Amino acid sequence: KLIRRKRPMDITTEGSLDIRKLPAYLLGKLLSTASTTDPRVLLGPLVGADAAVIDMGDTVLVAKSDPVTFAADRIGWYAVQVNANDIACLGAMPKWFLATVLLPEGAAPELAEEIFREITDACAELGVALVGGHTEITYGLTRPIVSGHMLGEAKKADVVWPGGAQPGDTLLLTLGLAIEGTALLAREAANALRDGGMSDADVAAAASLLESPGISVVHAAQTACSVASVHAMHDPTEGGLATGIHELAEAAGLGASIEEKAIPLSTEGNAMCRALGLDPLGVITSGALLLAVPPSGEVKVREALSNAGALGVRIGRLLPAGEGVTLHGKDGPAPLPRYDSDEIGKIF
Repeated sequence: KLIRRKRPMDITTEGSLDIRKLPAYLLGKLLSTASTTDPRVLLGPLVGADAAVIDMGDTVLVAKSDPVTFAADRIGWYAVQVNANDIACLGAMPKWFLATVLLPEGAAPELAEEIFREITDACAELGVALVGGHTEITYGLTRPIVSGHMLGEAKKADVVWPGGAQPGDTLLLTLGLAIEGTALLAREAANALRDGGMSDADVAAAASLLESPGISVVHAAQTACSVASVHAMHDPTEGGLATGIHELAEAAGLGASIEEKAIPLSTEGNAMCRALGLDPLGVITSGALLLAVPPSGEVKVREALSNAGALGVRIGRLLPAGEGVTLHGKDGPAPLPRYDSDEIGKIF
């Protein structure tokens, strides 16, 4: 059962910036000054678009860049996974990876070796080629940072556009909430979980979520697209499922109706959110792929996902523009909150 806390919408228009992605209003302002004149750029910089699409003739090149900053444990593995996820959400196959690895002063050579191992292992797992990048020891850091850059490929007809959702589409979710956030905090802030009442066994179980079920959506995205038309896909990262739903709906200029009781929450995620007083809807939740599917293909997609070991739970539907994004809970409908600052940022 979801734990909800009353909180403001967290829309800041002035003052200093907290630990978070850039607020949407500021990002939009910056991107409005960027001019893309190359006609081959089919999808360029846009709020709510997580990757670019470039026309290469018979195929398209899909390009993505994303850093890993919260995690230190298994940071190289994280970097490959989160970048591959956004490639897959556009219906493309992740193919080539570059990594910029920044290490703090005084780092042991073993740290560089471990991060490199994590990157190569994750690339091998996904069939991705490591093709380059950059490494350095950087002034002012207290922990490593890895910025990943993934390239993928797809046929033009297979691209799933960020703004492709349509009114009446069913919203499906492939995994319970808070998998990534729970695993991350169990590895980076275990004492905070124990102080909140979680046992050592609970913390260990939470940490294992990084491997099983894991945070990759690549296979689920490919499975869904192989059996029916999928109008849009989104990997809910910072800001959790709630923000992911907002981003998917806004990219298409639509509203959405969400059934709170239908949203699955992992057992470990539930324990973590209770221990730390976090709202599961705002916890980073990579691995839980969000799909907008036309009603005609819903059954096929849900069956295929189930056969592939994913949930494919119906959590709501897309509405016409102007309907807003609403969460229907036990107390009736209310606006779905948006978390521009991820809930786990409070712990860090």
